[in-house]
Amino acid sequence: MLMRTDPFRELDRLTQQMFGAANPGTWSKPATMPMDAYREGDEFVVCFDLPGVSADAIELDVERNVLTIKAERRPFAGKDVQMQLSERPLGVFSRQLFLGEALDTDNIAAGYEAGVLTLRIPIAEKAKPRRIEITGSTSDRKEIQA
Repeated sequence: MLMRTDPFRELDRLTQQMFGAANPGTWSKPATMPMDAYREGDEFVVCFDLPGVSADAIELDVERNVLTIKAERRPFAGKDVQMQLSERPLGVFSRQLFLGEALDTDNIAAGYEAGVLTLRIPIAEKAKPRRIEITGSTSDRKEIQA
């Protein structure tokens, strides 16, 4: 049996739920999820915190240059389970990223480990720096007499 030792914690939790601060949304009004984004070599890496979300409850969609991530943390349900305390937020989380033209959205790789969704988006070939070769002959120069 779990015992609550801080009566103000329960009051804070109820207040946050009433005002929506700790309560993720529904499919029509989802809550956001924390993320980190950085460039590593020729890839753009984005990491999302989704603890307690199963991999089959995550949806990734790319339309044009908009990447949409939706995830749902479902309530724990088991046979003969009587919930004693439920403080972890449940519901739907969502985030949209507007990706630049410099990213290759056709080759996004996604991995999910230890509650962290990691997306690796390659930098498009056309956006990578390249050397331009100069053609022509320097012997074709003519001197102008003045």
